[in-house]
Amino acid sequence: MSRPAVVKALWGAVALVLVAGCSSGGEDAGTGTAPPSPPAASASVSASGSSPAPSGSPPGAPGRVAVTGTLTGGLASPWGLAALPGGDLLVSSRDERTVTRVDARTGAKRVLGEVPGVVPGGEGGLMGLAVRDGWVYAYLTAAPDNRIVRMRYGGGAGDRLGAPEPVLTGIPKGVVHNGGRIAFGPDGMLYAGTGETGETGLAQDRDSLGGKILRMTPEGKPAPGNPFAGSVVYSYGHRNVQGLAWDDAGRLWAAEFGQNTYDELNRIEAGRNYGWPEVEGRAGRPGFTDPVAQWPTAEASPSGIAFARGAVWMAGLRGERLWRVPVAGAGAPGEPRAFLSGEYGRLRTVLAGGDGRLWLVTSETDTRGTPEPGDDRILRLEVG
Repeated sequence: MSRPAVVKALWGAVALVLVAGCSSGGEDAGTGTAPPSPPAASASVSASGSSPAPSGSPPGAPGRVAVTGTLTGGLASPWGLAALPGGDLLVSSRDERTVTRVDARTGAKRVLGEVPGVVPGGEGGLMGLAVRDGWVYAYLTAAPDNRIVRMRYGGGAGDRLGAPEPVLTGIPKGVVHNGGRIAFGPDGMLYAGTGETGETGLAQDRDSLGGKILRMTPEGKPAPGNPFAGSVVYSYGHRNVQGLAWDDAGRLWAAEFGQNTYDELNRIEAGRNYGWPEVEGRAGRPGFTDPVAQWPTAEASPSGIAFARGAVWMAGLRGERLWRVPVAGAGAPGEPRAFLSGEYGRLRTVLAGGDGRLWLVTSETDTRGTPEPGDDRILRLEVG
């Protein structure tokens, strides 16, 4: 069944029981070969976990989603999304190397410029974006490495991006597992999720920037209070981190691609080892921090995440659905629920817009999807 050409409002939810291991599925599908499904004997996910979400949530039911419209369409390989102070959006094109401004009311698009030095290929290119104090920060793949740069941008009519200035260089690059998400935390520091580029040993090597979550000043220096002296490394043992978000209590959450079994949602704490490649998913082994939620690979392949209405919202690529994981309060996360299953194809990025609103970016034009007229899109969502 083809996806809708015009956006319709959809209410839906699918229950998923938290699994005993962490899901990895189809990454951005590293090699293009679908990973094997978890064995049926480990059915800790309910059968409904991979079914389309039923329409119609009871009035007042916790966890609901309405797609209220398409802000804009016709985007090519969109990846990063960031909000300007006035509410308009910036979106990066991974393969075209451009940053486009999108009017948050009308959806009108204006290309601000092509970022020089970007070398697209495989899962690399122009990826995550962040905005701070008149600068646009970008995570990109260059000829020698992955790196973070920043560009001056005034935000006025006719303004274009300034020349990129390096913030942090030397992040390992590969055909796959390049990470790419960046975000400013409530502490004013810049965080980045990186991948291990397929060289699994980098994740456990604290001298490498691959397979890590990094924390730095806006200028790229090790942030005060980092767990390893003189280092931007904040946590390690990651395979490919592409989602970063903070809840109302200031806790950091990260979404991570697994390999053949489970993808993960992790609560990130300074200096912790999240296990890759020694473990994938929940292992209960001393010295490693288990994920708080996990999914079989076909259910997720998580990219961007956002926090809204007491929950982490997670965009799924191979899973083609939006996951909600309640995380409010000090207790264990609540049961994940899936929305929009298969309705809009691959989902790359989700960004909180305030007052229970989300922006959701599709990812059908990234060479792994099946684009239809109008793809790719930024959708308006209201969540509860």
